[in-house]
Amino acid sequence: MSDCIFCKIAEHEIPATVVYEDDLVIAFDDLNPQAPVHTLVIPKAHHENIIDGVPAETLAAMTHAVAEVARIKGLDEGFRVISNKGEAAGQTVMHFHLHVLGGKRWERALSKGCSRRLRFCAVHRDRVHAMIETYV
Repeated sequence: MSDCIFCKIAEHEIPATVVYEDDLVIAFDDLNPQAPVHTLVIPKAHHENIIDGVPAETLAAMTHAVAEVARIKGLDEGFRVISNKGEAAGQTVMHFHLHVLGGKRWERALSKGCSRRLRFCAVHRDRVHAMIETYV
């Protein structure tokens, strides 16, 4: 697609900080990182989103690229992988991509009473710990 910024990055027409590349995919650091490590993994062929008929071989290459990014970036303790589908979900570039995010601890709210800023409130944290101890 001639006007797609990610296609241009995949073709090396626009510079990017490339972390990993093979015949099917390229991974590069996000210009507006949302975490200490924020790398995008994209297929070189244009697909608008994850359900746009992406070949299994490309999906497998993307999974391998995520593992390579995690290894290269030192995300041994964990990371998140996110894909948005459509504007309503927050997709801003209409070229399928995976966000690999890491480098800080991620916690999520368990109820409406908790902060929506991805942090446990103390009450829910203690309840979760108690539930875990019950089953361990």
